[in-house]
Amino acid sequence: MTDTAVNVLSFFTYTTRLLRLGLMFVLLILVPATLQAQDTATDNGSSADTAIPNKPSPPRLVNDFVGILSSTERAQLEQKLKAYNDSTSTQITIVIVKTTEPYPIGDFAFQVGRKWGVGQAGKNNGLVLAWATQTRKIFIAPGYGMEGAIPDAIAKRIITNTIAPAFKQEQYFQGLDDATTEIIRRASGEYKAEPDTNTDGGSSTFVIALIIIIVIVFIISRRNRGGGSSGNRGGGFGPVFFPTSTFSGWGGSSGGGSFGGGSSGGGFGGFGGGSFGGGGAGGDY
Repeated sequence: MTDTAVNVLSFFTYTTRLLRLGLMFVLLILVPATLQAQDTATDNGSSADTAIPNKPSPPRLVNDFVGILSSTERAQLEQKLKAYNDSTSTQITIVIVKTTEPYPIGDFAFQVGRKWGVGQAGKNNGLVLAWATQTRKIFIAPGYGMEGAIPDAIAKRIITNTIAPAFKQEQYFQGLDDATTEIIRRASGEYKAEPDTNTDGGSSTFVIALIIIIVIVFIISRRNRGGGSSGNRGGGFGPVFFPTSTFSGWGGSSGGGSFGGGSSGGGFGGFGGGSFGGGGAGGDY
């Protein structure tokens, strides 16, 4: 073999070795990075799946996954919100977690409302008050049926003026208690568990009947004042009068029955709604 052939062979051998070393170097860099990216994606996916807690069993309206409230405070809030649910069918749900990552707290609140089905079926009158203790963020998310009673501006005002000042003083129960009282006050009358439709219907029927009678009496009196044989036509009519003790008042038949139905005692019956849009507002402290 000539020297030229030997030199060419040596060059190709050297070049091949360099290419192999370069390829190994690239693989050593890319493979760990790829595996790390896959692990990160897996971690994010699993955290996203577990960030939204499962519906509590048995169902509860006050869900403190951090343990920041005492058992007495949780029981007081639970009883208050149960009583409101029993009397109006509106479900106010408190959810306390350390963090809502990877979700923003607003998305977290909406996801909880949908996953748990907060509210009554057909009314969607649920509301989620979410609080992330680690990030110090709060969000009030009303269902579609509650957006009229608690619009975005009102939700923001409740957080800014009621919850945040109390939380800054570490008066967490007081802030939640005052906030739910404000929500209940503003949503009062939006929904009744057993609405008394007979009261309004009876009032409307009485007014319509009264108007018809007045019109008939007016027409008859006009005819009787005409000439000719009006006296003969009017002879069969006696005086027209209305009894004074028949109608007992506009609210007489309703009393307090509208809010008295519901369940007497027992635990919270569970969720059944879940239609949440993009309403609500958030804040921090």
